[in-house]
Amino acid sequence: MTLSLTHVHGDRITVAHTAAGTELFSYVYRPEAGWEAPKPYLHPVRTLSGALVTDYRPNDHRWHKGLQLTASHLSGQNLWGGNTYVHGEGYLALPEKVGSMAHVAFEEVSASSDRAVIAEKLTWHPHGGELWAEEERRIEVRDVDPETGSWTLTWTSAITNRRAEPLRFGSPTTHGRPAAGYTGLFWRGPRAFRDGTVFTASSSMKSSVDPSEGDLMGSQASWLAYVGEHDGRDGHATVVFEHAPSNDHLGEKGTHPAHWFVRSDPFAAVAPSWAFHEELVLPPGETLARGYRVLVADGAWDRARVAAHLEGLTW
Repeated sequence: MTLSLTHVHGDRITVAHTAAGTELFSYVYRPEAGWEAPKPYLHPVRTLSGALVTDYRPNDHRWHKGLQLTASHLSGQNLWGGNTYVHGEGYLALPEKVGSMAHVAFEEVSASSDRAVIAEKLTWHPHGGELWAEEERRIEVRDVDPETGSWTLTWTSAITNRRAEPLRFGSPTTHGRPAAGYTGLFWRGPRAFRDGTVFTASSSMKSSVDPSEGDLMGSQASWLAYVGEHDGRDGHATVVFEHAPSNDHLGEKGTHPAHWFVRSDPFAAVAPSWAFHEELVLPPGETLARGYRVLVADGAWDRARVAAHLEGLTW
């Protein structure tokens, strides 16, 4: 179970599993086009067998880049990228509202036989460049299991408000567009994954636009799985997104609850939304901390297999 790491300074860090001969992902932190809200992202992300499970700059949303953490509506700014949703007017090209996230430094970049770590400091900025927030991010590769054809990635972020006023995390839904609560950690699946199978521990859906199939959009669950079928090669892959226990995703301890943003049509996308129905307000000097696990597996896993596998993992 040997993991290796290659760092092209100023550009990207690539983590590979040498025994499988597969590059599991690249973490790209170089700045990209301003209209797309520059920020670090993971792409390509692959299964142990080398199958692609992320998309990059698709023609419908050029700012969708693999797996990234972002904010679609942040105190009047757009750190998501592209056009900005305005209630009553739809999506508008408002470049003066498009902000960015900037790499500052790496605190740790390391790999061993069974774990790889990328720990980074970032800053968040509105279009004008002021400092709005500082983030401490930690991405770890763990639980590589050739027998099951799976591996996991954990992503933890702590975002501290450096403004003199609250940061308001919202989404198109909090601004008036139904079923568009995307913000926070966001995954865009390959084009071939359209019309994939989506399920949680207790519910499932065939299409996010057909409520009769059991719509998970805006629902709550500790984990959500997406199964897609590949183009160009036979077989499927399963990608599972799980809340860390510290997230308290149901809001039982008074923290802001999370709801799933998920689509299988017209494209594959998942986000454990920070602000689906209501804005999340972060006072000055306070920190928003969230953690997630992403399981990447070869094959079409069912609910029982996902649940049993997650039960055997530790945080």
